[in-house]
Amino acid sequence: MTTDALEPRPDWAPESCTLPTAERPLRVAEFDELFTTSLRGSERIAPTHLRITLDPTPEVAARAASLAFRETRCCSFFTFAVVVGAGELRLDVTVPAAHVDVLDALVPA
Repeated sequence: MTTDALEPRPDWAPESCTLPTAERPLRVAEFDELFTTSLRGSERIAPTHLRITLDPTPEVAARAASLAFRETRCCSFFTFAVVVGAGELRLDVTVPAAHVDVLDALVPA
């Protein structure tokens, strides 16, 4: 488990990503900001499943949900689940096996 911020990699986006190239650093910065300010930990559940634990506040849940929604619009292979329960906030991220490298890039370092 780690609590460091995301280290953006220039090659994190697959060819299938429809987000304009110029906007990709901004998206990486959004993930970085979320993780820098709200990350409590992360756990790799399986090669295709990452569980990110965040500060359990309504504001963080809303930011995570907005980011997840927008990310699935350009990278439709992602599945995000914002899970709230027992005083905890999780962002579960899954990808098909063909996109494990993209999930690897998302893992907070």
